[in-house]
Amino acid sequence: MGKTISIFNQKGGVGKTTTCVNLAAALGDKGKKTLLVDIDPQGNSTSGVGIDKAVIANSTYDILINKVPAGDIVTATEFKNLYLLPATMNLAGAELELAEMEDRYTSLKKALAPIVADFDYIIIDCPPSLGLLSLNALTASDTLIVPLQCEYYALEGLSQLLSTVRTVKQFYNEHLELEGVIYTMYDSRLKLTQQVIDEVNKYFPNKAYKTMIPRSVKLAEAPSFGMPIIYYEKYSKPSFAYKKLAAEILSGQKY
Repeated sequence: MGKTISIFNQKGGVGKTTTCVNLAAALGDKGKKTLLVDIDPQGNSTSGVGIDKAVIANSTYDILINKVPAGDIVTATEFKNLYLLPATMNLAGAELELAEMEDRYTSLKKALAPIVADFDYIIIDCPPSLGLLSLNALTASDTLIVPLQCEYYALEGLSQLLSTVRTVKQFYNEHLELEGVIYTMYDSRLKLTQQVIDEVNKYFPNKAYKTMIPRSVKLAEAPSFGMPIIYYEKYSKPSFAYKKLAAEILSGQKY
């Protein structure tokens, strides 16, 4: 059975989608058949792997609301072992429609169930909110990874995030566990960076990955070319960082 991981933080601008795209690509590069599931209405993971949202016939909206089989819309990307369930702006209205449905919290889990065994890893890009789409992702996941920006406001909302995870475990998915915390936009020159790391160790003891994703112009450029960083600039620092992060996740150890 494949392992399903949500990349989740209700704060925006923390490198969530960047981590989804590049971690999924790095896992694929290491020989793991990986499915990237985009349930963020912005659809940035979709365009980030070179898929044109304007020509998508069916999206994750259709598997959630119209019950189109997920297997019918899995899209192969041009990158090694990397597949996509794409998102479009149709998802923007999905929360209202999900609220009227009986399986409002388990719709995504049910949709993915027939294809979980087809992949080694399923990586879900969640919206930056605590709404029904994110709750669906957490209910469908085995674990979650929290991307955290090494900046002043990074710790805002962490207690709310932890409370949400506890609620999901209690009512919808008792097996959900925190896979780890990944530091993004890392700059070792800043004193504040170490302060954030020290605080996170209080919230998440022994859960932070040793790999840290550095700030990088190349990393910011890559999505505009529809390419993960390991293909756009394979010898760059963030490319090596995401490969190392994938190795940490595959080993199950944070080193």
